[in-house]
Amino acid sequence: MPTTPFLNLFGRSPIRPLEEHMAKVHACVEALEPFFAAVLAAKWEAVEALQHHIARLEHEADDMKREIRLHFPSSLFMPVSRSDLLELLSVQDRLANKAKDIAGIILGRKMRFPLPVATLLIEFLKRCIEASAQANTAIHELDELFETGFSGNEIKVVEDMIATLARIERDTDEQQIRLRHLVFDLEASLSPVDVMFLYKVIEWTGELADRSRDIGERLQILLAR
Repeated sequence: MPTTPFLNLFGRSPIRPLEEHMAKVHACVEALEPFFAAVLAAKWEAVEALQHHIARLEHEADDMKREIRLHFPSSLFMPVSRSDLLELLSVQDRLANKAKDIAGIILGRKMRFPLPVATLLIEFLKRCIEASAQANTAIHELDELFETGFSGNEIKVVEDMIATLARIERDTDEQQIRLRHLVFDLEASLSPVDVMFLYKVIEWTGELADRSRDIGERLQILLAR
C-alpha cells in the first residue's frame, strides 16, 4: 500500500502522528471563536462558511485517525502500550467531533442568543478553547516523553500541564453553572424550544473542556505505566 507524507511521520517517531492529529483537533475547536462571533453578529453567510471550515477540519482529523489506526506499528519498543496510545487517539477525536456538533446545531437552527447570555457564553467558550490549547500543548510533549522513556524531569513538566488543564476545566464548570442560572432566569421570556437548545449548546460547549480534560487523564495513565 502506498504511503503518504503524513504516514511517513512514523519513520521519525511512532507517536508524532498523534501529535499532528491533536493539532488538527485543536484547530477545529479554535475555529469556534470566529464562528460564534459571526453568529452573534447574525452574519449567516460567514457562519455557514465557518461551519463548513470546522466540518472540513473534523473530517481531516477523522481521516488522520483512520490512517493512524491502519498503519500504527503493531509492536513498539517503548514503555507504553499500543492500545493506550490508540485510546488516546480516540479521546482526541471526540473533541473534534464535539466542535463540529456545536457548529452544526447552531447553524442548523440559526440560533440567536440573548445579550446577557451571549456575553457570558463567549467568555465560557474562550476558556473551553484554552482547555483544548492546553491539551494540545501537553500532547506535543509526547516526543520528549518517548525519548526519555517516560521518565525524568519531563514527567514533572507534563504533570504540571495536566494539573493546569484540570484547573481550567474546573473554571469552565463554574462558568457553566452561572450560564445555566442566567438562562433559567430568562426562561419566561423565551420560547421553550429556544430554551432547550440554549441549554444544549451550553452543555456541549462545556464538553469541549471535559474532552480536553479526558485527554489529560489519558496522558496521566501513560505516565503511570
